[in-house]
Amino acid sequence: MNIKGKITGIKYKVILSDDLKDVDIKKFDINDAPSVCLLKDNKHTFAISKWVSPKRTRSYPFERVFNTLHISKKITVIPIVKDEGEKGDRDFIQWDTVSLMSLLDVFVIFAFYEKADKADKKITNQQFNNKYVLSKIKEIEQYHSSALHWNLHELNTNLHSIIDKVKTAYSKIEKLTGVKLHNPNGLDNFKEKIGKDVSLFMAFSRGKAEKAQSREFVTQQPKESLSTLTKAKITITNYLGGQYFLTVDEILLSKDKVSLIEGKHSTNALLPSKGDIKDGLLKMILYCNLSDVSANGKKIKSEAVLSLTSTKLKGSITSSSTKKEISTFFEVNKFSTLQILLVETIFAEAKQNKFIIKIQFSK
Repeated sequence: MNIKGKITGIKYKVILSDDLKDVDIKKFDINDAPSVCLLKDNKHTFAISKWVSPKRTRSYPFERVFNTLHISKKITVIPIVKDEGEKGDRDFIQWDTVSLMSLLDVFVIFAFYEKADKADKKITNQQFNNKYVLSKIKEIEQYHSSALHWNLHELNTNLHSIIDKVKTAYSKIEKLTGVKLHNPNGLDNFKEKIGKDVSLFMAFSRGKAEKAQSREFVTQQPKESLSTLTKAKITITNYLGGQYFLTVDEILLSKDKVSLIEGKHSTNALLPSKGDIKDGLLKMILYCNLSDVSANGKKIKSEAVLSLTSTKLKGSITSSSTKKEISTFFEVNKFSTLQILLVETIFAEAKQNKFIIKIQFSK
């Protein structure tokens, strides 16, 4: 089934937020900093997150971004390219990543690696050029327009020069480590295909994303446990012209409504990890802000559902269950105080933002 929808703006209140560590900008090094932190100087406070790869399916970067969404000014640092060596992967940043960050009002610093260690036939422990990241933070401090404008401006004016910096840096890394990296012609092709026109970047990324969507459509991830195997392709268009080619883990279709279900599963604990839950909540931000939804070309209402399953659970509850039902579920499953608090918090977030959370047994 093919589902389509639009996002014209994001309305969402984050409740499940972490306390972020304060870091003084004078002591800031992106490589040593926590994956998410609050960067402070005399006048400004930013929430900063960092990615370890431009590929969204590696290392759950959405959880890190989610942890910054309750702060007014948000920055995320993403490597524009990551090359692990000829025997490993080489990933490029995608337009849809940039578009999603813009939609969430997150400023993107398109960074590059300058140092790495050798690990067998690959490179590891890649280090960002901290001086460059700091220079971009200083620019954002003085920037008074939106994250969308910043991100588009960076793509239009600086992407080519950053790719040139990537080429130079990886050439040095190759010489210093003795590890053969991917052919640099691939970087030239990337640079040429995206051109100086964002629409070319969009088209180039879109082709790759559609192929990835088709692969994901037939793949069940280990952290999903579904009551059915009904996956569906969903294409979301936003007001930036960006399109997200995603797969919904599970759908339930009734006469006049489709439930878009994101699944997170645990085999060893009563609940999936907090990181997995936040990764799922970021999908809820998208799904509960959809309008003009259609399924196979037919207009239909939609609801967003986050399904949290475990092999250890007995029975089920939802964020719409009564207090008595929820209390009984906690007792039967011997939830700890911390687990109860987590469930109560995410249920409050679901009610605030009008989506559903289901917690239930599944193999």
